[in-house]
Amino acid sequence: MTKALAQMTTKTLSTANRRTFMIGLGATALAACDNGLRGNGASRIDARADASLQYLFSQYPNTVELRDKSVGMLVMPLVTKAGLGLGGSYGRGVLRVNNTTLDYYSSTQASFGLQIGAQQYAHVLFFMTNDALLKFRSSPGWAAGADIEYALNNRGENLSADTTTSSSPVIAVVFGQAGLIAGATVEGTKYTRIIP
Repeated sequence: MTKALAQMTTKTLSTANRRTFMIGLGATALAACDNGLRGNGASRIDARADASLQYLFSQYPNTVELRDKSVGMLVMPLVTKAGLGLGGSYGRGVLRVNNTTLDYYSSTQASFGLQIGAQQYAHVLFFMTNDALLKFRSSPGWAAGADIEYALNNRGENLSADTTTSSSPVIAVVFGQAGLIAGATVEGTKYTRIIP
């Protein structure tokens, strides 16, 4: 009878351990998907955004013209992209208007196809019209579409910000430690406001 009781107790504990493990796993997944800022998260994002903008404006001076003409900028200072067949990216950034932080955002993107490896990069979305900025801010989850213009490398280190580009409602500049990333796109990236 003691042996039978021990087996039942072991089976019950095993089931309880599995349930506890699954509940813990679910809680961890929810915590990873939590879209809130805690601790010094906001100050870390602001510091990274400042460093990214300093790098962008010093390495590509023509982007200062975009900044000056824009009504707002979404600065995503660190986006991590990884894939092995299926891929995705995630990052956090800040929306600034008149050099003042208004909101914090996360970015997510899923991708399919032949891909392997990982990279980190930064990007800035320059909102060139008040209407584009308003649509972005009022959306519960704004997705970057094919209508975004990209400022491209033009003759070495000069970034092209011609009249066609500067008349677009949203202009993206994608860059990384190795400079501007050729062929990089934010199309399909979803931006969601982070709740403080």
